Amino acid sequence: MKQILFILIGFFFGIIMFKSEAASWFRIYEMFRFEAFHMYGIIGTALVFGILFVQIIKRYKIKSFDGNEIEIAPKDKSFSRYMYGGIIFGLGWALVGACPGPIFVLIGAGYLSIIIVFLSAALGTFLYGLVKDKLPH
Repeated sequence: MKQILFILIGFFFGIIMFKSEAASWFRIYEMFRFEAFHMYGIIGTALVFGILFVQIIKRYKIKSFDGNEIEIAPKDKSFSRYMYGGIIFGLGWALVGACPGPIFVLIGAGYLSIIIVFLSAALGTFLYGLVKDKLPH
């Protein structure tokens, strides 16, 4: 039953992403050219809610569906890893016009050419897993 709930939440999230045009290449293009606030508003809203929900989870010791306490591991504090990772992620996002979430939304909306992007992202993730131990962290 829990899996059905997650699938329904995923469908609802996908519909919101598509209807809000967060998966629109044109909106992403506008954002990277600093021509419109649309995407910054969506990302900023997600950031504010993310911070809020993480603080609620930490303060009230919210448990997972399995009854386990949710533990949020502290992040390593280093500038270069986040700078280089952000640049690579941003370049990929700008070139493709979609970050990982909207890739699935666009496939679901019938844009089948985005399957190439999905397969490339999966291959990149796999390759990172292979070389992760050799990279400076």
